[in-house]
Amino acid sequence: MVDAERVIYQLRRALDKRLKSLSVSVTSGGVDKMETYKYIIGQINALESVRQEISNLLNEKELENETDGTVVDIQRNPKA
Repeated sequence: MVDAERVIYQLRRALDKRLKSLSVSVTSGGVDKMETYKYIIGQINALESVRQEISNLLNEKELENETDGTVVDIQRNPKA
């Protein structure tokens, strides 16, 4: 069975590879029609969105792991 970290790592690599391929197509003049250009730009935007969401989810998990049992309540203005 494959663990979640490995799946995420492979997914991120696949996203990066596809984004690079699409970017090269656009920047190297490999697009001959405006419809194709718009389609590729749409794919790039969608993949970037997925990549950003994965990054956000990983950051939330890291923050949860860092704060477990380490939160200290400090009263700045104690009532006398």
